[in-house]
Amino acid sequence: VSFIVAGAQKSGTSALDHYLREHPELCLPRRKELHFFDTDRNFAAEPVDYAAYHAAFAPGPGQRLLGEVTPAYLYWPTAAQRIARYNPAMRLIMVLRSPITRAFSHWNMSRQKRREHLAFLQALAAEPERVRTLPLEQAKRFTYADRGFYTQQLKRLWRHFPQEQTIVFKSEELLAASAAVLARIADFLDIAPFPPIADKTVHAREYDTTMTAEEKRYLIGVFEPEGRELERLLRWDCSAWLA
Repeated sequence: VSFIVAGAQKSGTSALDHYLREHPELCLPRRKELHFFDTDRNFAAEPVDYAAYHAAFAPGPGQRLLGEVTPAYLYWPTAAQRIARYNPAMRLIMVLRSPITRAFSHWNMSRQKRREHLAFLQALAAEPERVRTLPLEQAKRFTYADRGFYTQQLKRLWRHFPQEQTIVFKSEELLAASAAVLARIADFLDIAPFPPIADKTVHAREYDTTMTAEEKRYLIGVFEPEGRELERLLRWDCSAWLA
């Protein structure tokens, strides 16, 4: 496997997965999100058995690059190290969304799946204790704010991979200019240009709640320092995320 879309959850990776499947040189597994490198039992014994991972891929004629989309990898503490051990030349693609709208979307998804019974602000207040006391495998469903601290996640990734092997986009770029994003990905992966592909919105769920002004103010306070740090790290303008 030579490329992975590693993050971030609730940031448009399902649409990107759809686009990647349209390229004749790329082979992706039948299902999105293999979760191989963030499943601890896969690494409980030495040597690590990659047979089940490789069995997920069935490349057809001309499909010379294998890749997968598991947006949890960017957040998972040990995933980058495991990926680097598996393939030090791995190419990693990240799509990042405003951590404020990402957190609200994540909470809505958890509520819809009946995993979450707390109101949004209550859930945010409970998050640190949940993360501290629950095993990460359980706590991950409640990491609404924690997943939005992208700076530390990217820095961790770059401890294991040179920045030239990573590429990072805003979710707004993918939504507004998917052809330009795909052109950059084609160059990044050293493949032919993507064929013309109709814009795709995947998993854009309609929820029956909208973020209140109070909830948004709270999250702006949480993420303003992170937004400024991310701006410096990626030379981005994140002001729209914090407005």
